[in-house]
Amino acid sequence: IPDSADCRLDGIRVAFHKKDLTEALKLCASIQKKGYKVFVQAMVSLNYSDMEFLALIRQINALQPYAFYIVDSFGSMTKDQLIRYYYLVENNLDARIVVGFHSHNNLQLALSHAQTLMELPTKRMILIDASVFGMGRGAGNLNTELLIRLLTMYADSAYAIKPILSTIDDIINGFYQKKPWGYTLPNYLSASHNLHPNYADYLSEKQTLTIEAIHDIFSMMDEEHKNTFDPQYIEALYLQYMASENAQESRIAELKAAFEGKKILLIAPGKSAETEKTRITDFVQNNPTVSISVNYAYDGVPADYIFVSNLRRFKKILPQDKKRCIVTSNIPGSDVFLKVRYKPLLNDIDFVKDNAGLMLIRFLMLQGVKEVYLAGFDGYSHDTEANYSNKMELVARNALLDARNEGVKAVLRRYAEQIGVHFITTTRYA
Repeated sequence: IPDSADCRLDGIRVAFHKKDLTEALKLCASIQKKGYKVFVQAMVSLNYSDMEFLALIRQINALQPYAFYIVDSFGSMTKDQLIRYYYLVENNLDARIVVGFHSHNNLQLALSHAQTLMELPTKRMILIDASVFGMGRGAGNLNTELLIRLLTMYADSAYAIKPILSTIDDIINGFYQKKPWGYTLPNYLSASHNLHPNYADYLSEKQTLTIEAIHDIFSMMDEEHKNTFDPQYIEALYLQYMASENAQESRIAELKAAFEGKKILLIAPGKSAETEKTRITDFVQNNPTVSISVNYAYDGVPADYIFVSNLRRFKKILPQDKKRCIVTSNIPGSDVFLKVRYKPLLNDIDFVKDNAGLMLIRFLMLQGVKEVYLAGFDGYSHDTEANYSNKMELVARNALLDARNEGVKAVLRRYAEQIGVHFITTTRYA
């Protein structure tokens, strides 16, 4: 890097990850000695705890660069987080140092965050990074043309927008057509999981994965690999996931073969599963049956499978029983018989959209099952062991239970148009 007197640049931005902080600040000092304005950008500022960020600010005060930035590298920062980090800077950064903000647009919050900073009461100069047409890696950055509109509204600035529009039309569009940037679902997912955006690009370019599959792979990642892109690591996860998906398909085929010529009995944890146990055992003894218990291991008849959609319930399943568990994708762990996608099993009625029994019926419908037999599907009763001292609380709770009962009834009626539903124990849903 030449001395600033021999260069047309006024300033140099130094962006660095937390692990490179010490070396980066040494570099900043060297650049500063050459006469440049230094813009210090601590990438993925969310990775710094409040105490770590304050420690960094103390080092920045000693360095005295031109500007110190809050950086939303993964586009995952919320408004509350931005304000918290800003006030850490506002109250602790030397007043002679300018405060900056550099954002990415994975969650389409870059413009909103810029507006938030403009509205904060401060005597500091604030720098906000932007790029024409939002040009940038992955989801891109804050759009200059949108920022100018805000500045015109807030500061009565007289920016000329036409040259920027011409630049977009004549030049930037050409780059965009060759390699587009901007909001995409993979970039949304990378921000939601707070990880490096290159992971989203890497998996998208495979062209073998659904968005839900990318989400599943991101859920498998450990914390230490999220901040820095590691192609070997993500490739290993991809291969692991694809192998497990193939295993899942074979398990689905195994399940369908087990269902062939059998009656499918679902056993929920209602009281009738105990009080009317004889009906259940008689049904199993008199019919070729595949039994599936819902969210628990039923003792009365050893269930062939256990369907679990509730993490709390899964934690209570004994290790030896997990090998016969069919779990939804919100349940962590690979030591199960089958893991199925959570979202397609939901219904659209608020109080019961994730009811485990209904999710299981929906799963069976998707596997082509034509009839199910239900035990222990009693419905919700007002008579519980809970001790309510407040009558209004009891009324509110009972209203919720009634709404759940009506919701289950409505969904069962809908499902009954596609699958035969038969109750073998007492129920409120018949």
